[in-house]
Amino acid sequence: MNTCSKLFATAALAAGLSACQTTPPTNADLVAARSAVAAASADPGAARATVELDNARLALQRAEAAWADRRDSEETRHLAYLTQRRADIALAVAAQARADERLQQAGADRERVRLQARTREAEVAAQSARAAQANAQMAQADAQSAQAAAQSAQGQAARSQQDADAARLQAQQQAERAAALERDLQSLAARSTQRGMVVTLGDVLFATGQATLQPGAQRSVQQLAAVLQQYPERRVLIEGFTDNQGSEQMNLDLSQRRADAFRVALLAAGVDASRIDVRAHGKAFPVADNNTAAGRQQNRRVEVLFSNGDGRFAGR
Repeated sequence: MNTCSKLFATAALAAGLSACQTTPPTNADLVAARSAVAAASADPGAARATVELDNARLALQRAEAAWADRRDSEETRHLAYLTQRRADIALAVAAQARADERLQQAGADRERVRLQARTREAEVAAQSARAAQANAQMAQADAQSAQAAAQSAQGQAARSQQDADAARLQAQQQAERAAALERDLQSLAARSTQRGMVVTLGDVLFATGQATLQPGAQRSVQQLAAVLQQYPERRVLIEGFTDNQGSEQMNLDLSQRRADAFRVALLAAGVDASRIDVRAHGKAFPVADNNTAAGRQQNRRVEVLFSNGDGRFAGR
C-alpha cells in the first residue's frame, strides 16, 4: 500500500469512527484515541495484529460510551489513554510482522539483510519494552478503575437503601393519610371501593327532573370542601347517573347538568377548579333494579370519587 493509499485509508477509518459518535461537544482525548486506532488499523501489518487491534477498538468503544452516555470526562480520559496504549501495542506487533516478512524475503545480500534484521530486532525489542511498560501502566490503571467502581457501587447501594427507606416512609404516610381521609368522610357515608373512596349523593339534593341543587345540599358541599382543604393532594371526580326512564340523550344531559351543578357548588365553596373533574353516565352503571320506584331512586344519584394520593383516578 503506497503512502497516499495509507493516508486515505487512515482518513476514511477516522471519519467512519467519528460518524459513530454523538453530536458535539467533542472530546480531545477521544479524538486522539480515534486517530491512534485509525493509524494502527492502516498499518500494513495490521492483519498480523488483529487481537491487539480488537482490544484497542473495544477500549475505544468503552470510551465513546462513557462520553456519549454520561459525559464522564475522567472515565473517558482513562479509557482513551488505554485505547492509545493498546494501539501502540498493535503497531509493535505489526512492526514485528513486517520484520518477519522482510526476513523471509531476504535474498542474495544476506549480510545486509541480517544487519537490517538485527537493527529492526533492536527496534522491536525497544517497542516491546515500551509495550510492556504500557501494559503495566494499564494494569495499574485498571486496578484504580476497579477500586473506583467498587466505591461507586458502595455509594449506589447506600443511595438505594436510602431510596428504599424513603419509599417505605412515603407509603406509610400515604396509608395514614388514606385512613384519615376515610375517617373524615364517615359523616358523608362514604364507602371504600376498588376505585377509591366514594361519596354517593341521592337525587333528594335536586328538584325532581331538574339540575338545581336544593338548599339542603349545601351541607354536603361544605363538608366535602372542608375535607378537600385538608387533603390538597386529592382530586375529585363528580359522576352523574339517572334511572332508565326517558330517552338516553335526556338522561345523559340530566346527569351532566347535575354533575356540573355540584361542581359549581364546590367551586363556590373554595375548591380549585383544577382539582375537579366531571363525567356524565346517564342511565349506565345502575346500582339497583330500575323496575321498582325504590331502585330507580337509588340510581338517580351523583357520586364523588376521590383520587389516590398522586391525584389519579382508577378506571371502572
